[in-house]
Order: sequence, then structure tokens, then C-alpha cells
Amino acid sequence: MTTIKQGFSLIELMVVVAIVGIISAIAYPSYQQYVLKANRSAATACLLEYSQHMERTFTQNMAYNPTGFAFPSLQCATDLSARYSFGFSGATTARTYTLAATPTSLQNDGCQALTYNHAGQKGAKGGVTAAAVKACW
Repeated sequence: MTTIKQGFSLIELMVVVAIVGIISAIAYPSYQQYVLKANRSAATACLLEYSQHMERTFTQNMAYNPTGFAFPSLQCATDLSARYSFGFSGATTARTYTLAATPTSLQNDGCQALTYNHAGQKGAKGGVTAAAVKACW
């Protein structure tokens, strides 16, 4: 009585490794783009959360920059601190503000700083054009 040996040959193993390599080469760049887009969406949501804080401050004090005002530390900014820094873009007056989410080197996706101001105007790529906002917001 003879026994049949079952197993993988080296050729079969190399074919599987090649297939996995090809799939990985295709999937990894898509995954990277997904991560960049997801973090950018989180940053826009965080900007809107900061905006709500600014509006509450204005409602309570009739100014966006009352005496003793400090930029709040929100959880969303802490979560995104490796990819974005949040703050004011330019001077904040009693009646105006512009918030900015400035990307770090990990978030190099071409959108540059995302901005949002007191009038609800969104910005990206250094401007407020509809094309830039549509691409980045």
C-alpha cells in the first residue's frame, strides 16, 4: 500500500506570493488615499466644532475675542494632532475670526490649510474658490 504525499510545491507557493504582492501593490496606494481623505474629513468636522465654540463665545460675550479668551483644547484636535494643528488664521477681532487646520507632513494631500471663518466661508489650497472647497471639504 502506497501513501500519497500532499503539500505545496515551491512553484505553487511562489505563484501565491506573486499574487499577494500584486494585490498589495494595487491596494496600498488606495488605502493611503483613503486615510488622507478620512483625516481631512475629521479635520473639517473639528473646524466646525471650533466654529460652534466661537459662536457660543460670541453669544455669551458679544465678541469672538473677549478678555481672557483662550483657544479651547478639543478632543478632536488632540486626536488629529499628528496630522493637523488647529488655530486662528490671522487676527481675531470682536466681530470676525478665521479658523485654520494646518496639515503636518503626514497629511501631505495638496489641500494645504483648511479654513473656516465667521461668515461660514470655507477655504482650502490658499483660497476660497469653489473648486478648491469642493476638492478638499
